[in-house]
Amino acid sequence: MRSIVLKAQGLKKYYTSGENVTKALDGIDLDIYYGEFAAIVGTSGSGKSTLLHMLGGLDTPTAGTVRVGDKELSRMDDEALAVFRRRSIGFVFQQYNLVQTLNVRENIVLPILLDGGTIDEDYCREIVTLLKIEEKLEQFPNQLSGGQQQRVAIARALAGKPSILLADEPTGNLDSRTSQDVIAFLKASNQRFQQTMVMITHNPEIAQMADRIIRIEDGRIKTSVPGYAEDEHAKMSGPKTADQESPADMQTRSTAAGRTETSRTEASRGKSASGHSMEGGAEQCSR
Repeated sequence: MRSIVLKAQGLKKYYTSGENVTKALDGIDLDIYYGEFAAIVGTSGSGKSTLLHMLGGLDTPTAGTVRVGDKELSRMDDEALAVFRRRSIGFVFQQYNLVQTLNVRENIVLPILLDGGTIDEDYCREIVTLLKIEEKLEQFPNQLSGGQQQRVAIARALAGKPSILLADEPTGNLDSRTSQDVIAFLKASNQRFQQTMVMITHNPEIAQMADRIIRIEDGRIKTSVPGYAEDEHAKMSGPKTADQESPADMQTRSTAAGRTETSRTEASRGKSASGHSMEGGAEQCSR
């Protein structure tokens, strides 16, 4: 049985303004398993980013709990929570959140240095090469385009090899080819280091590369299906629980798994053809 690394139970987040109540999250129950790559999809305002912030301990719920491993986040004080996040969770934000007074190299390794950790120079070179920022390491954030800043944010999140990566639209400002390369790299890192990844995306093709696709509407989980099976499940009358699945449903899952493997193989070939690999080289990310 797979172990649960992230668990949300009865999670609610309400915002009040006078007599008006906005239910950003309205009773979320969610298990994320060790080593899983999950994609969260939904329309704008559905609660995706709010859920991601709750899972990472960046915001407190109105009700419910979030557990990371054996730790309940609400029971930790601010200092302990900050240390825990820095050591265990990597974040990729839509707003980048780069330190403007530090250059690219310094931004990437900052979380590692703050925690007194050791920088894996080889892995760092792999990351900056794949993300095509090896020639930008001495530049500052205000000298970069939005897409380049997004790549720096991704590199920073991955450099410390966190056990959990939470990414809010990590490819939102990247071109389609680089987006595919980045997701292929995330998948490789996920498998290589058994990292657990939860990613928000509006891109259906990107979402289908995940192990599981979780759809949120109006602050509630509507469906949770394997990657590359969403289209098939959407054509059915509604989501089924495990005990409701018929042999045909199981065959659909099996077919979807085969399609997923084919897609991964094609993505890998495309990655090799473009010259990007997990063994790429670049300048060191720290002096």
